[in-house]
Amino acid sequence: QVQVVESGGGLVQPGGSLSLSCRVSRDKYTVDTMGWYRRAPGKQRELVASITGRNGNVVDSVKGRFSISGDTAGNTVYLRLSNLKPDDTAVYCCNVGLHWYKVYRDYWGQGTQVTVSS
Repeated sequence: QVQVVESGGGLVQPGGSLSLSCRVSRDKYTVDTMGWYRRAPGKQRELVASITGRNGNVVDSVKGRFSISGDTAGNTVYLRLSNLKPDDTAVYCCNVGLHWYKVYRDYWGQGTQVTVSS
């Protein structure tokens, strides 16, 4: 059974930092890609960062403030959020793409709340 678990969210003041982690229990599957998404109140879910192997990328809107690290082969990746702004308040969710032979699946975690407020 595949399970995706995020952790590390919380309440932080503007300008502060947080580190989120995403761990996958992959069962028989091989992990292809892990991605971080966020959904802010009243907004659509958006991609924030993704990583394949050790090669990660963040979207332009958060470049310079967010970074992704880890190794999908190790089943755990991290999202470092720095210089946080109130607009970064959202539920941050991890999506994991996996495969077993020619069977491809993706799974979501429950998400972790990040609240940026003074």
